[in-house]
Amino acid sequence: MKRRILNSPLWLLAPFLALFAVFWLAPLIGGIDLSLHSDTLFGTPKYVGFANYRAVLDDPKFYKALRNTLTYTLACIVVIVPLATLFAEALHRCWPRFKGPLSFILLLPGLTPPAVLALLFLLVFHGRNGFLNQWFVTPFGFAPIDWLKNPTWIMPALVIQATWRWLGMMTFFLLAGRESLPRPLFEVAALETDRRWPVFLSVTIPLLRHVILFVGIYLIVDAFAMFSGAYILLGGSGGTANAGLLMINYTYQQAFTFGKFSTAAAMSLSIAPLLLLALGLGLIGGRRLKL
Repeated sequence: MKRRILNSPLWLLAPFLALFAVFWLAPLIGGIDLSLHSDTLFGTPKYVGFANYRAVLDDPKFYKALRNTLTYTLACIVVIVPLATLFAEALHRCWPRFKGPLSFILLLPGLTPPAVLALLFLLVFHGRNGFLNQWFVTPFGFAPIDWLKNPTWIMPALVIQATWRWLGMMTFFLLAGRESLPRPLFEVAALETDRRWPVFLSVTIPLLRHVILFVGIYLIVDAFAMFSGAYILLGGSGGTANAGLLMINYTYQQAFTFGKFSTAAAMSLSIAPLLLLALGLGLIGGRRLKL
């Protein structure tokens, strides 16, 4: 019996389970315990039960950050997924000589550290003399946009930054999936029609639905975890009228600006079920809609 246990292939999971317990399970248990105690920086914290959770649910700023995060997540998916799918198809059909260099150029923003990327985007969005205003706004006769102070444009600025960062990486994932599709299916489709757009919609998209679903889930998780970009662009705050305040930034403020670590822990745990729900709806919706 002992020999059978030692020879079990489940032992191969032991390194993963050990790392899972150390880096995920233990912090989770510690976070739950922290959320049930008072915000005490010095001395012994008192057990307060669910008082921190009630304080979070009574905080209107929490709901503002939650709405901003959901809006940001949805906007990133709506913008990045279709563009990445089209870019992947274009790269697949381009000359092989250019495919490698173009793929590398698209991957560069995703390989750049988020803090460095956010600092670069300070130049892009910076007032009247920013890159976007100089090259894409004022040349067409429009008034310069104050991207980082006008509450109407703060969220679009964050989405533009996320698109710049992740479009190439998501294109790379979709290109890998596109390259693996069997050619005979497209040869048969070419016999039905010589137009590329119907083939792309009726053959390519359905066959790529699992990769598209993976890309969507990746963007959901990244949107809930995106910190450096919004923090550096908006100077550690949510910007004017908290228009760019995301959940992770508000949690950081509570913990490291106001010293409310227990409240921050309760806030993080409060949105965990929402993230799981969003991921679950994405999986169920992707299967039903065949995406």
